[in-house]
Order: sequence, then structure tokens, then C-alpha cells
Amino acid sequence: MSDQFIEFTTDKRFVRRVRELKTIEVMIDMYCAHHHASTQRCAECSDLFDYAQRRLQRCVFGDAKPNCAKCVVHCYTKDMRERIRVVMRWAGPRMLLRHPVLGIRHLLADRRPVPLLPGKTPPAD
Repeated sequence: MSDQFIEFTTDKRFVRRVRELKTIEVMIDMYCAHHHASTQRCAECSDLFDYAQRRLQRCVFGDAKPNCAKCVVHCYTKDMRERIRVVMRWAGPRMLLRHPVLGIRHLLADRRPVPLLPGKTPPAD
């Protein structure tokens, strides 16, 4: 039996995921520039961005995806989750000064309700 893979293509209609990908990219670039003192993204930070991009593209929530901090599905491996958490803790407060539009949109997205997993029904009240 051969493995079957689903091809994923980025569709510009999915503006939330595109915006979140841009936010993650800016955060990683800011962190790398400050901590690794390079004008371009280093190999370690490039690996982290590539991993974050793959996780975002394959998110089970699609465009209804919540911010990672509020997500009920932890799709990152433990070590990568810690690495991205360090980057976000450092870059998050600085986003409001260096990239105010992305920073404010990220904060507003944090207020959206967390969706249920696809295929799950809400608990009865």
C-alpha cells in the first residue's frame, strides 16, 4: 500500500493564515537580527520558519485557525514549540513598535473565539 499525500497550495483567499504567516516571519526575522546579529535569516531561524510555515499550511482549522497560544491542538513538536515560544516572547512586545499593524491585528485575533475541532459537536448546555 503506497502512502498518499494531499497537495497543499496557498490560496490568497485565506487571508488570516497569510497574515499569520507574515507575522511569524516578521517575528523570526526580528529575533534573528537581534540575537544572531545577521542581516539575513540564519540557518537555525530558517529551519524554524520553514517548520512554522508547514504547520500553518496543514492546520486542521484552516482559515478559522486561532492564534497558537489559544489553540486546542498542539501541532508543534515539543522542542519546536519551545523555540517558537521564545521567539514570540521576545518579538511580541516589539511588534507594536516596529510593525504596529501586524501587532494590533495579532492582538485582535487573540480575542476571537476558539473554534471546535472539525467533526466535533459542541457540548450541550
